[in-house]
Amino acid sequence: MKDYDDLLIALRRITRAIDLHSKKLQKLSGLTTSQLLVIEAIDKLENPNPSSIAREILLSQGTVTNLIDRMEKRGLVKREKSDNDKRSVKVTVTKDGLSRYQDAPDLLQDDFLAKFRKLDSWEQHLMLSSVERIASMMDAEEEIDASPILTTGEIGTDNLPS
Repeated sequence: MKDYDDLLIALRRITRAIDLHSKKLQKLSGLTTSQLLVIEAIDKLENPNPSSIAREILLSQGTVTNLIDRMEKRGLVKREKSDNDKRSVKVTVTKDGLSRYQDAPDLLQDDFLAKFRKLDSWEQHLMLSSVERIASMMDAEEEIDASPILTTGEIGTDNLPS
């Protein structure tokens, strides 16, 4: 065994856990993790526009716009002109979108965060430092528009589907 095999195996296990849970979410709710996050943001924010949704879930505006386009075609959300500014568009969740969101299982990070918060502060900082170092070593610092949401696939690239 090479000196880095255990690390690569652990990283693959993390990626696999995220992927399996994302597939479970999609199978049970018909929504991807990213779509669930968009609906959650719309539900939380008051009359949000695509850019405020993007800021809330820490994804690029282009990625969020593409998600909203696909969700609107499926009848999960709708765009409406703002009453105050006709150039501005607000996004609302339809009954079907809200129902799917409410029926969806918890996101993987909910369980992860509960366990993470039980750790001592020093252990939380150690984990964060280690994972940040790994991201840096993988050159994943600036070119990837990453969200704190655990999801797999293309993230934060405006020209790729999410």
